[in-house]
Amino acid sequence: MEQMNALKTWPEAAPRLIAVAAGRAPADTVIRQGKWVNVQSREVLEGYDIAVAEGRFAAIAPDLSGAIGPETQVIEAAGRYMIPGLIDGHMHIESGMLTPAEFAAAVIPHGTTTMFTDPHEIANVLGLEGVRMMHDEAALQPVSIFTQMPSCAPSAPGLETTGFEISAEDVAEAMTWPGIIGLGEMMNFPGVIAGDPKMLAEIAATQAARKTVGGHYASPDKGAPFRAYLAGGPADDHEGTREEDAIARVRNGMRSMMRLGSAWYDVKTQITAVTEKGLDPRNFILCTDDCHSGTLVDEGHMNRVYRHAVACGCPPLVALQMCTVNTATHFGLERELGSIAPGRRADVILSSDLVTLPVETVIARGRIVAENGRLLAECPHYDWPESARQTVHLGKHLTAADFAIAAPEGANTVTAKVIGVVENQAPTKALTAELAVADGLAQPDTAKDIAQIALVERHRGTGHVVNGFVSGFGYQGRMAIGSTVAHDSHHMIVVGTDRESMAAAANRLGEMGGGITVWKDGAEIAAVPLPIAGLMSDDPATEVAARASRMVAAMAECGCTLNNAYMQHSLLALVVIPEIRISDLGLVDVTRFELTDLFE
Repeated sequence: MEQMNALKTWPEAAPRLIAVAAGRAPADTVIRQGKWVNVQSREVLEGYDIAVAEGRFAAIAPDLSGAIGPETQVIEAAGRYMIPGLIDGHMHIESGMLTPAEFAAAVIPHGTTTMFTDPHEIANVLGLEGVRMMHDEAALQPVSIFTQMPSCAPSAPGLETTGFEISAEDVAEAMTWPGIIGLGEMMNFPGVIAGDPKMLAEIAATQAARKTVGGHYASPDKGAPFRAYLAGGPADDHEGTREEDAIARVRNGMRSMMRLGSAWYDVKTQITAVTEKGLDPRNFILCTDDCHSGTLVDEGHMNRVYRHAVACGCPPLVALQMCTVNTATHFGLERELGSIAPGRRADVILSSDLVTLPVETVIARGRIVAENGRLLAECPHYDWPESARQTVHLGKHLTAADFAIAAPEGANTVTAKVIGVVENQAPTKALTAELAVADGLAQPDTAKDIAQIALVERHRGTGHVVNGFVSGFGYQGRMAIGSTVAHDSHHMIVVGTDRESMAAAANRLGEMGGGITVWKDGAEIAAVPLPIAGLMSDDPATEVAARASRMVAAMAECGCTLNNAYMQHSLLALVVIPEIRISDLGLVDVTRFELTDLFE
């Protein structure tokens, strides 16, 4: 953790900061003559210098040439905007298919200098030890990565089985770690509403440590259940999809986190609470939640979210507050980061345009870490042990028979419950379909856009497979796609039109140690190896993105036309978001939070 600890605290740095600000000592760095984008006062001030010492801002003034000594690094802003480094208020590093080091390497050139991350994906696979590994690699990075201790593994007790369970004792222990900033999203909202002692103990341990409780209320019901959840203590929520969701949250003292990820487009429908209804924007935060490596490499990170918010009508300075100081304030760090002001971490973007936000220079803790899209800093790797690389345990060689769906005896057709994928949204639709029976087995129907889905247990090697049906991907011909990224319990999800292909995909993932594989006409046509926990690769982001891009193209070759269909695929087992999902225990009705039969 040397690099994070190398930054002195404000009190430790204060004597030097004071000396530089008073003109008695030279600065380490002076950024000369730029437009100071002040997110504290929401104004742009032209012709300012910034003096940096000990990785923190010492002073901002129209002329700080007196702070330039023989060893001072001088950066010419040349009239460009000097903007606070961007902050992602809620995200999962694992969704990028990258380790924290490679995720940081991917997003630093886009201007992200702080992230609040919830590693609940690895928590489901490796428990508290997995969280510690993520925390420790995050601490090595040249930018600030704060970790939220995952709250819900399993996310819905009784409806899924995880590799490990997180306990209230685990949460209390993690609250003592240096990089833990709070509790990750409290997805078990039915548990909070019911007063579940374990969930309340996790929230209590977080509040006792004076840290922030992350929220996740994935229901449109704003009545008694919502009121009960609010009373339980969650402080923010990123699950809103409508203007009224954002309004209800901020009226009740929550921060509304509006996300633009690879597949979630929830900013446009909610930011009207600010742009049209005129609500105070300081209670709104922009975030990504889930971005895969292709989005990061090709489109950007928080700079992408910012541009989208501006395109949706949000004034640039207001949008900047939503991805800088608002987020810092929410996590109790307004005096540490999020603005260009004395004492704060010296995180700055130099940009020539405030609307399109070209990220030309990125400075973190007073050092140039990227320029014109090129990373200039080292992002050190943690030494991931073998236990983190051997996590796919099938227990047996799978065959087509494991993916057979037996129909009721004597039936010629069946009425099956079908998971309906909704493009660009996390919720699914609970559908039904009449399906043919052949040789006693219910059949998928590509003419009706109905494929098979299977969840294969992969943590304990039980060999157990749960089968069902899914609609919305548009798959045709003989194909299958399998993935060990299966939020949140991260078993293995296989979707296909052909049982032999589904078995081949599952076995290939077992051999590969996790990742994603696409099969067409009996052969593998794309693969993304994710050897760490079956979730991440420690290869460079550009390489992982290239493999992911090929995977997306392969899904299209199998007939899929959805935008970012892989994200939808990876959420088919997320048993805390309505309406219907699949788990290792069966088909789950998420409107009732109970298991349900496949056939009506």
